[in-house]
Amino acid sequence: MSSKDTVVKAAGELFGDKDPSAVDRWVSATYRQHSSLAADGPDALRQLVAGLPSGFRYEGARVIADKDLVALHGTYYGFGPQPLVAFDLFRVDADGRLAEHWDALTPLVAETASGRSQTDGPTEVTDLDKTEANRKLVLEFAEKVLKGADYSVLTDYISADTYLQHNPEAADGLDGFGAVAAKWAGQGKKLLYKTVHKVVAEGDFVLLQSEGEFGTPVAYWDLFRVADGKIVEHWDVVAPVPDKLPHGNGLF
Repeated sequence: MSSKDTVVKAAGELFGDKDPSAVDRWVSATYRQHSSLAADGPDALRQLVAGLPSGFRYEGARVIADKDLVALHGTYYGFGPQPLVAFDLFRVDADGRLAEHWDALTPLVAETASGRSQTDGPTEVTDLDKTEANRKLVLEFAEKVLKGADYSVLTDYISADTYLQHNPEAADGLDGFGAVAAKWAGQGKKLLYKTVHKVVAEGDFVLLQSEGEFGTPVAYWDLFRVADGKIVEHWDVVAPVPDKLPHGNGLF
């Protein structure tokens, strides 16, 4: 079974069926947790699953796999008073068990600047033969534009014709990106990327997990879709970095 199949099957039993016994089938005894929702180890995850309310459900949008890393993008309903858009990232060990987990969650926004939701758009992975070229493109974009703040090279990486935006506050296109960046800067929330911690690339999708500041310390999770050598679509979650997680592990 592939890492992608393992995560899809395990997540379905854990958060779809809400079956605590699925922990015994799918989770490593040394399971390491980077989420603020649970502590390390299978027992903590078992308690989390057992405590899920009756109205809880997960609506998946896309799955991206890169060797032992598998990312899920979707929406949780019933975790709290409002739905939460989430990225979940799992590392699968050599025994085919979930060994490590990271996540980022943000409230679902009903009305967005682009008219698109935070999770809609293409879901199927294409262009598998271009995975490494797309990974290289997005990493160069991250270094030069996101970290280096050199916006003069923006069109070397983002399509000037089609740039579909799923950030709730940003309209489509480069003009939309420029307008919302200026708005955020005026609010004291300048986009500052310091470190790219993880990259998950499969075909036309590339996910970056980064650390930086957005007025306060944050974790940036950015998902890009690449077509014909340019970034044409973007989804994200920007999550605050707590001073300390209950279990002592870092977010990254």
